[in-house]
Amino acid sequence: MKKKSFLLATALLLALSMVLAACGGGTDEGNGGGEGEGAEKPKFMSIVTGGTGGTYYPLGGSFAEIISDATGIDTNAEVSGASAENMNTLKDGNAEIAFSQTDIASYAKEGKLMFEGAAVDNVSAIGTLYPETIQIVTTAKSGIKSVEDLKGKKVSIGAPGSGTAANAEQILEVHGIALDDIQKQDLSFDESTAGIQDGTIDAAFVTAGTPTGAVEGLSATEDVVIVPIEQDKIDALIEKYPYYVQDEVPSGTYKLAEAAPTVAVQAMLVVSNDLSEDVVYDVTKAIFENLDKVTHAKGKMIKAENAVKGTGIDLHPGAQKYFDEQGFKAE
Repeated sequence: MKKKSFLLATALLLALSMVLAACGGGTDEGNGGGEGEGAEKPKFMSIVTGGTGGTYYPLGGSFAEIISDATGIDTNAEVSGASAENMNTLKDGNAEIAFSQTDIASYAKEGKLMFEGAAVDNVSAIGTLYPETIQIVTTAKSGIKSVEDLKGKKVSIGAPGSGTAANAEQILEVHGIALDDIQKQDLSFDESTAGIQDGTIDAAFVTAGTPTGAVEGLSATEDVVIVPIEQDKIDALIEKYPYYVQDEVPSGTYKLAEAAPTVAVQAMLVVSNDLSEDVVYDVTKAIFENLDKVTHAKGKMIKAENAVKGTGIDLHPGAQKYFDEQGFKAE
């Protein structure tokens, strides 16, 4: 009788241990803090970038190839409407990694401006990449020489919902110009430069690393002018919106005879918190230790020691782990 009771108790304990093991055997859910060993490694990841005429798309292609080779996760770069659209794409779970301007990522996390009432709270930063220069593009034949000259003109402010559109509105604002004061067009970079070339628009805002592919294409057939922003307006803009920094489009770019003063935000990589710490650590390490494989000119400006500066949102624990190991600290 005792032997039967012992066997029954043993069987019950074995069954209980199997149930407990099954309950504890799931993968870590992604709040960005998943301790990677038990977390599921995705088979596929998507990087949402921007239009084909900008800088995000070619850079994204290089990053996707680097990540695929280094981690074994099949990674693809996708064309998109850039920053604001990308943040919403991550929010909806339709991509894992995204390019964004630092200002737009901050708006998204805080639920401000175009994200009012719809904050994006499931993302973190991998790191910043390079300055994104706000370029007000036109041609010599347009006669536009100053921001004030844009009044009444057909001006593209970028794709709907893009970071470029927010930059355009803020720059016009410090010059006392409302969107109603221009004939606003909502075009991608490629559409904007094509419109300038065929005369259907007069000028366009382009926020991207220089040189920007679409603008380079325009300079092959037109005398490109980058409309300068005067120093007092730059100062006023930075005072009101501190995520801007002073910048310029260097002489020689687009065949410019002299540098054009302007402002910039920063490009950054943002990641879904559904990815585990281990996966994001591997992605971060892959990118910042293989920058020699990036073919775009902006690759030379990307440095791991600068990636932790000015993100505007918290780093993902996986990225934080990599930068901590390298001894890079945010200022």
